[in-house]
Amino acid sequence: MKTLSKARISAIGTYVPEKRLTNEDLEKIVDTSDEWITQRTGMKERRLACEQEFTSDLCIKAVENLKHRYKGTLDDIDMIIVSTTTADYAFPSTACQIQEHFGWADVGAVDVNATCAGLTYGLHMANGLITSGLHRKILVISGETLSKVTDYTDRTSCILFGDGAGALLVERDETAPGFITFVQGTKGDGARHLYRTGLRSDLKGEQLAGGGKMVQNGREVYKWAVRTIPDGIKTLLKQADLNLEDIDWFVPHSANLRMIESICEKAGIPTEKVLTSVEWFGNTSSASIVLALDEAVKNDKLKKGDTLLLYGFGGGFTYTGLIVKWGVPAS
Repeated sequence: MKTLSKARISAIGTYVPEKRLTNEDLEKIVDTSDEWITQRTGMKERRLACEQEFTSDLCIKAVENLKHRYKGTLDDIDMIIVSTTTADYAFPSTACQIQEHFGWADVGAVDVNATCAGLTYGLHMANGLITSGLHRKILVISGETLSKVTDYTDRTSCILFGDGAGALLVERDETAPGFITFVQGTKGDGARHLYRTGLRSDLKGEQLAGGGKMVQNGREVYKWAVRTIPDGIKTLLKQADLNLEDIDWFVPHSANLRMIESICEKAGIPTEKVLTSVEWFGNTSSASIVLALDEAVKNDKLKKGDTLLLYGFGGGFTYTGLIVKWGVPAS
């Protein structure tokens, strides 16, 4: 089933903090090595927010970057959707903080927590709101400061996570809409394998560890993703009446390079058609896809009109896959 759409992605902006955490730095913190990390994850560096730098700060700088690059105006946006699991506050929302910073009037503002699938969830929601006629111009922003909730005594997980933010503008375009189809689902019984505790410390009777830090059973997350995502890719292609050859770029959540390679092998996707951000930014959760897109823009890989298969997946477990036409003009 093809998606009804009257919207396209029309602009992009990103920001990552200046502070770098290399594999060599991690060797001084936990029992690990550059070789061990690279072999298992493909990661070389991550960016970390400073002590007084928070998710809203990263998101604001990503929007400022978009605003600088966008040839139109943002004064007429009518909704802000922010995907994050590391908001500055329980409330107000990060979206409200962004609205206040830029001073936009008559703008809706909401945060979405779909973990690492947040960017694709946000894009899916923006397309629906615009196509329905309720809105015309929506900022979809993903930002994370995962370093603030990472347990740096856990050698298996602290090597993974980094901080960053990205913004995409979605606006009404009836002549050249960009959203083709989607697939979405949830496997809630996988929640115990990837979580961060909040107001309660149990899950259906199970006692949870973590004390506010992220806890991940990497093996179970890996198995679920490699088993599930290739089938989702097949569904997307069937619904869009497309073949793999019609896809210019596969852009999955950059969780782990080895995981992505396994997914590609099972799905029959050549690795040279994959865009990632994991090597130099680590796992940035919901921000990873937009960071990968912008790296491709900056390296002159991604062109207007390219067909993209975006696939966000993560804690919950939850996922959203999209096939879209890239609608951002060259700079």
